[in-house]
Amino acid sequence: MHNTADLQETVDEIARVLGASATLEDRSFRLLAYNAQHDEIDTVRQEVILRRRASGAVRDYFEGFGIAKALGPVRIPADHDHHLKARICWPLRHRDVTYGYLWLLDSGNLTDDVLARAAGLVTQAALALAHEARSRQDAGRVLRALLSGDPEERGGVSVDMPGPVAAVAVRESPERVATLWTLPRGVLARTGSPVALLAPAQLAAEVAQTLQGVYGTAAGIGGPRRDPADAWRSWREAQQALRIAEHFPRFAPVARWEDLGVHRLLARLGRDDLRELAAEVAALEAEQARTVEVYLDLGGHAQKAAAELGVHRQTLYYRLGKAERALNRDLDDGDDRLVIHLGLKAVHLLGDSMNG
Repeated sequence: MHNTADLQETVDEIARVLGASATLEDRSFRLLAYNAQHDEIDTVRQEVILRRRASGAVRDYFEGFGIAKALGPVRIPADHDHHLKARICWPLRHRDVTYGYLWLLDSGNLTDDVLARAAGLVTQAALALAHEARSRQDAGRVLRALLSGDPEERGGVSVDMPGPVAAVAVRESPERVATLWTLPRGVLARTGSPVALLAPAQLAAEVAQTLQGVYGTAAGIGGPRRDPADAWRSWREAQQALRIAEHFPRFAPVARWEDLGVHRLLARLGRDDLRELAAEVAALEAEQARTVEVYLDLGGHAQKAAAELGVHRQTLYYRLGKAERALNRDLDDGDDRLVIHLGLKAVHLLGDSMNG
């Protein structure tokens, strides 16, 4: 990740020059460095230091002051509802792009003249974050080629990353921004739909959970590959795992390819094949489909299925009977059960496209 030693030195020097408590965060409010605090701190700063990130409510509150587009320090008054003291947010900008924020607790002594003493140090911190961002962008272009389905495009790039590696696919969010350049060093990332990452296999789960948490969506992790040249295969699996995570709550929010069982086969199917499977259960009403799926998910255990559905066992049998008649299938027959079960799973993967 960032050269934390350099950032820490910069933050310590800013705090010394200004005589104020200082923290440095990236654009997604993830803590990168902070100075030792001797005075009383507020709840917000304490939580940021302990959790390494501000809460969503606090981020929304601060962004309401226009800090993302501000060209200079923004003074934020104390707010008892949010348990925060007065502070100054100094956006870390380089060439009209905000890469992070410097936060200063303000006891009233941080006049504009005092702040000017740290202007050079703030510029230095912004430049460091910008350089890291550009390095990540270059890595993103390499990753795009490395994960390509075109052998010629893959053959034109190489990465200095020892195996095993694993690809991660994360669904992006239009409401939230993840600063990909703040991920651990050695992790390659590129924007897109979905966001793509390549990480040492032992870090893949942590990276997936981190970004999924930022976006609030879902993620998939492909199987590990010893040779990074085979990362495209892991990427294909990561996208399919993401697909499962988005349609099956039991695997959400982060699905690992190795954990998907028969769902791996379903994830590989195209829409025409899924439609063919789903057609087998098209005659079922929504309540019947839900009942049969729960029943089959639980291995045909009637008592457990009735409890899961919150109905009497006789009601369960009644619904199952209606479903059998609608489908002209027998739930006691293994082949019929398999066709119905796969058809119900296919419906989930097709989603709204069933009517398209």
